[in-house]
Amino acid sequence: MAKPKEEFSLKETKPNISGRKNTRSSMTRHDLVEQMQFMFVKILKAKDLPGICDPYVELILGNYKGTTRFIEKKSNPEWSQVFAFKKERIQASALELVVRDKADGSSNMIGKVMFNIGDIPMRVQPDSPLAPQWYRLEDGNGVKLRGGELMVAVWMGTQADDAFSDAWHSDAAGVVSDMYTRSKIYHSPRLWYLRVNVIEARDLVLRDRNRKNPEIFVQATLGKFVLRTRVSQNMNMNPMWNEDIMFVAAEPFEEPLVLSVEDKLYPNKEESVSLGRIVIPLEDSMKRVDNTPACSTWYNLVQVGGDQREVMRFSSKLEMRISLDGGYHVLDEATNYSSDLMCTSKLLWRPAIGLLQLGILNATGLQVMKAKEKRTDAYCVAKYGTKWVRTRTILDSLAPQWNQQFSWDVYDLCTVLTIGVFDNGHLEEAGKGTHERIGKVRIRLSTLESGRIYTHSYPLLVLQPSGLKKMGEIELAVRFSCASWTDMLQTYSLPLLPKMHYLSPLSVYQLDSLRHQATIITSLRLSRAEPPLKKEVIDYMLDVGSNMWSIRKAKANYDRVLGIFSGIHALIKCAEHIRNWTNTYITITVHLLFLFVVFHPELILPIMFALLFLVGFWRYGNRPRHPPHLDTMLSGAESTNVEELDEEFDSFPSRKTGHEVIRRRYDRLRGIAGRMQVVLGDLATQGERVQSLTTWRDPRATFIFTCFCLIATLCTYCFPFRYWIMCTGLYVLRHPRLRSGLPSVPQNFLRRMPARTDSML
Repeated sequence: MAKPKEEFSLKETKPNISGRKNTRSSMTRHDLVEQMQFMFVKILKAKDLPGICDPYVELILGNYKGTTRFIEKKSNPEWSQVFAFKKERIQASALELVVRDKADGSSNMIGKVMFNIGDIPMRVQPDSPLAPQWYRLEDGNGVKLRGGELMVAVWMGTQADDAFSDAWHSDAAGVVSDMYTRSKIYHSPRLWYLRVNVIEARDLVLRDRNRKNPEIFVQATLGKFVLRTRVSQNMNMNPMWNEDIMFVAAEPFEEPLVLSVEDKLYPNKEESVSLGRIVIPLEDSMKRVDNTPACSTWYNLVQVGGDQREVMRFSSKLEMRISLDGGYHVLDEATNYSSDLMCTSKLLWRPAIGLLQLGILNATGLQVMKAKEKRTDAYCVAKYGTKWVRTRTILDSLAPQWNQQFSWDVYDLCTVLTIGVFDNGHLEEAGKGTHERIGKVRIRLSTLESGRIYTHSYPLLVLQPSGLKKMGEIELAVRFSCASWTDMLQTYSLPLLPKMHYLSPLSVYQLDSLRHQATIITSLRLSRAEPPLKKEVIDYMLDVGSNMWSIRKAKANYDRVLGIFSGIHALIKCAEHIRNWTNTYITITVHLLFLFVVFHPELILPIMFALLFLVGFWRYGNRPRHPPHLDTMLSGAESTNVEELDEEFDSFPSRKTGHEVIRRRYDRLRGIAGRMQVVLGDLATQGERVQSLTTWRDPRATFIFTCFCLIATLCTYCFPFRYWIMCTGLYVLRHPRLRSGLPSVPQNFLRRMPARTDSML
C-alpha cells in the first residue's frame, strides 16, 4: 500500500537564525544557522617537565575524556591541538588537564591544571583569538610543582570560531581517528577536454614483411582510459585516419598520453601487434579557447621489442594535432542537474552575478543505518560548481545538529545545488567502510527570489528494491543574493553552454563517454584527500547511472508528456463544445469574435500577446512560494511494483541467469530503451519550459516574458501585421553568411526555463 503523500511533503520551518530576524541587515558569516555554544581548549606546549619523559595531556570534563598525541623523549613538548566541548552537554563544574608520562606504558601523572567552568571567558566574533597563558602544574593534592608549566587557552565560543573546523569534538570520542569526522572543503580538479586528431602515418614497418592488406589503427592511452581509431581504409604502409580521439585530462597533468600504432593480426579478433609508439607529456600540449585548429606535428614512433624495451631503428612517423580544449564545459553531472556551466579556461569566465549561501541546520527522524551497532553517524555533503563541502560527522544520533554555513559564487542561475546525507561507515576501521546514502535534496537557483531566506524541512527519500522509503528529514536555510541585476538578467539571453559546444559540437556518444571519464577522474582525485570523499558518495551526488533503463521512469516521463498535451486536449474539447452549441451564449460570443478578427486581422497578434500578458499577470498572485522538491507521485515511486524495481536495480549487464542470447538481447534492449527514455524526458522538459513562462516558477524570467508580451502588444498594434510577417519571413530566409551559428535569444531564454526535472526522483 502506498504511503500517504503528506509524509513526503515539503515543510516550511522557522528556525532561530539571525538572518531571518532582520533580512535587510548586512550578511554575516553564520546568519543562516542557529548559534551553538562550545568550550574550546587549546593546548600549545609545555616546558621544564621533570626528567626524560614521553608526555601527553589528558583532558577530563565530567564523562568526556580527550588526549593529545604523545611526544617521545622531550621535556619541552609542543602539541598545538584544539578540543571542543558542546556547552549544553557539559555536566561538570571544572575542567582538568592532566600531563602524563607514557613511558613504559604506565601513564604516570606529572602534574595537572584545573579550570573553573564559570570563570572561562566568552569570545564573540570578530574578536581576536584569546592569548594563551602559562600555568604551573599541580600535584594530586593541589600543591604547585617547582618545575613544569603548561601553555593553554580556554574560552567559550560558537561554531563561527576559527578553531572550530580543526578541533577535536567531544562527539568524536571513541573514534580511532577524528580526522574522518571533521568538516572539510574540497575542490574538483580542473578538467580539460584533450583532443587528439590522428591524421596519418608514414613509413610503417610491419613485423611480417610479406603480409598484404594490413589492418592498422591507432590506440591511445591516458591513465586508465584506452581509446582507438577505426581501421584505416588505406591498407598499406601509409595509412590515413583523420579521426578525433577525445579524453578528459585533469590538472596537474600527472600521466602522459601514450599512442601506439597497432596492426590487427586477425579480422575477427582483437589481437594486434604494436608497430611503434610515442609518449607525449600533456604539459607541452597547446591550450586553445576557440575552434581554431591546432598545428599538425609529425612525431617519431619508437618500436618496442619483445622484452618491452625501446628499439631505436628507422623511425616511422605519425602526424597528429593535439590540443587541450578550454572553450568547453567538461560535463561531470547530469545535464538537467548541472551546478556549473562555465568553460575550463578562466579567460572566458564572466563576472559572478551573485552569492549562494547554504545553512545546514539539522536532521530529524533518521533511520538506523548500522544494524549491528544500532546507530547512525550522519554527515552532509553539498556540491555546487567545483566546490564540495562536507559537514562534521555527528556520531550515534538520529537527530544530528550541524548548524554549519557555506557559500558559493554564482555565475549562472540555471544551475542546481545538491545536498546529500550519508552515514559515515566503519569509523573504527579508519574510513575503510562503505558510506551508505540516506537521502538527497536538489535546489534550482532560478526558482529562488533574490535576497529571500528559504527555511524548509526536506524529506530524505531513497528508492530501494523493496520500494520507496523515507529516511528522515533535513532542515536547510538557503539564500541567493544578487550582485548585479543587469548581469543577472543578461544571462537569460546567453547560450546555456559555452560557445564551443555550438561552434564545434560533440556527439551524444562522445559526451556520454567523456562524462564517464570525468566522474571517474573526479572520484579518484577527491578520494586522495584527507579525509577522502568516497566513490559511492561522489557517484550518488553526480547521479552516475541515471540514464539506465527503468520502467518507472519511462512511465513517469510518459505521464509528463501527457500532462503537456493535456492543455491542447482541453482546447480541442472546448472547441467541440462550441461547435456543438453546448452553451449558446459562449458560441455566439465566439462567432462575433471570429467575425471581428476576420475583418480586423491586424489585431490577432495584439490580442494573443495581451492574453498571455493577462495570464502571466493573473498567475502572479498564485506564484510558487517554496522551492521545488522531490515529487513521489510525479516520479511514479509510490505506484511502482517489486518487479519493476527489480529490473531498475539490476546491474548492466544483467545479473539474471538464463540463456546467454536472451540475456544479451535483453541488455541491448535496455540500452536502447535507456536512450529513448532520455529523449522522452527531454521532450517533456521542453514542454514544461514553455509552460513555466507564465507560472512564476522563475520570477525573473516570467517578469521578462510578461514585459515582453506587453511591449509586443503595443508594437504589433502600432505597426501593420503584414510588415511583421514580411520581416519574420525575410529574417528566417536570410543568407547563411548572416547567421552567427549560435542559438537565438528566444532559444537561449527558453532553455533556461525551469522544468519539473528537479522534482523527479
